[in-house]
Amino acid sequence: MQRREFLRLLAAGAAAGLALDAPEALAQGATDALYRVPRFGNVSLLHFTDCHAQLLPIHFREPSVNIGVGAAAGQPPHLVGEHLLKAFGIKPGTREAHAFTFLDFERAALAYGKIGGFAHLATLVKRLRAERPGALLLDGGDTWQGSGLALWTKGADMIEACRLLGVDLMTAHWEFTYGEKRVKEAVEKELGKIEFLAQNVKTTDFGDPVFKASTTRTINGVPVAVIGQAFPYTPIANPRHFIPEWTMGIQEEALQKHVDAARAKGAQVVVLLSHNGMDVDLKLATRVRGIDAILGGHTHDGVPQPTLVRNAGGQTLVANSGSNTKFLSVLDLDVKGGKVADFRYRLLPVFANLLPADAEMDALIRRVRAPHAARLGEKLATTEGLLYRRGNFNGTFDQLILDAMLEVKGAEIAFSPGFRWGTTVLPGGAITLEHVLDQTAITYPQCTVNDLSGERVKEVLEDVCDNLFNPDPYLQQGGDMVRVGGMTFTCTPAAKMGGRISDMRLGGKPLEPGRIYKVAGWAPVAEGAQGEPIWDVVVRYLKDKKVVAPRKLNLPRLEGVAGNPGLA
Repeated sequence: MQRREFLRLLAAGAAAGLALDAPEALAQGATDALYRVPRFGNVSLLHFTDCHAQLLPIHFREPSVNIGVGAAAGQPPHLVGEHLLKAFGIKPGTREAHAFTFLDFERAALAYGKIGGFAHLATLVKRLRAERPGALLLDGGDTWQGSGLALWTKGADMIEACRLLGVDLMTAHWEFTYGEKRVKEAVEKELGKIEFLAQNVKTTDFGDPVFKASTTRTINGVPVAVIGQAFPYTPIANPRHFIPEWTMGIQEEALQKHVDAARAKGAQVVVLLSHNGMDVDLKLATRVRGIDAILGGHTHDGVPQPTLVRNAGGQTLVANSGSNTKFLSVLDLDVKGGKVADFRYRLLPVFANLLPADAEMDALIRRVRAPHAARLGEKLATTEGLLYRRGNFNGTFDQLILDAMLEVKGAEIAFSPGFRWGTTVLPGGAITLEHVLDQTAITYPQCTVNDLSGERVKEVLEDVCDNLFNPDPYLQQGGDMVRVGGMTFTCTPAAKMGGRISDMRLGGKPLEPGRIYKVAGWAPVAEGAQGEPIWDVVVRYLKDKKVVAPRKLNLPRLEGVAGNPGLA
């Protein structure tokens, strides 16, 4: 972009009421101010999670809808937009406001540039580690999946990048969708010094541990135990047949035993490296004693400050570090007399234009991408509107996928999974094959067309809705709500199971329970499903359109959520 055009867009933003930091704020002084994190205490932990295989800097729009129900209503992480800024004292129009919210996203993205990228993350990690001898780098999982390159290499590109980044410990979720054989191969032969921890993965026959549950590292003379917690519902949210010999679950009792054992062996700090999702972590923290901090992931919540949860053993700090390498958590602990006396925490946005690319990591990324760069860079169409995924009910890239299935497959109704990963494309940008794969690159990509009754359609929507809005976090088993194309409906998040979905209509007419409808979908969890990969469907649609008009979101009518700060 030419400087004149850049300044014109900033002026337009200011005229529209957007008080962005001045371009001069991107200078070295601003860099120092944002990334100056004074060392505190004697134990330091760095944490990132849910990077979803994004090696390069990207744009990623945070949600405008993240509704909390029950005790979670109005509490972090269920705050969006201005509600989040107010709760955490973040000034509107700043780079931090852009990182943590969707507000004025397009103009802010032009002003502040892309975010994340492993080369820029590496620079920040090295800087912080130089100031914090012995600091551990923790990876919360969902690292080997989320891009075309990761799919084609079965995560090998990300494993190599994480070794170079200096990751010490990791846990997992989407990694399991490569199958038991691939995961074991990677853990045993490719991770090098990275320890793979998952206390809640057992064999289905005798309940034997599949992976190491925990490890203890000594940091500046302080024994620190880290316990791994993989995503408990992988066999439900993802195909069971990928991991037929393994079982998961939250497994509170086993976790408490690991915590107690670590304390008995002298650990002065106990940390849970979790992929539960933040709501689950908040509940777990009330029930399992002796954990000092939970560094969590799965729900992609970038929460500026942790929540302190009281329990029978004292208190547990619960943090969540966002997604897509947008953020790096810095947790400094002051350990005195064998226990944590105080802490400091920062969740740092990784702005690519404020942090120079680490040369060694940049070279690795260029090398692993080189054989695939031309294919990934294939231009399919141009978008006139913002394309994003994230939010409880729909995103414009999700809508594009729905529209593609409806048109290409000739379906009446379309369903697309409520995945939280997927990058953002700004208006006027080229939609490349890489962008499509950023939304669809999974090991079960089949697009299917099925005949479903109106009654069955309601059952599907009710089931997924309960996964999202059950007031008991332990019964929330999936991602966001399934995206729906072709039909309209009403959703009442706070209603009881079986009563959240109503007034389903197709073409303005109520769906008939006994009538059969042609329904397209993708990502089937059942073994043996047949169909072409969803990316082929979307690619065909984009090549035919050439220019993609702004998407009009098909959103449900919501009831009972007025005033909810998780709704902008």
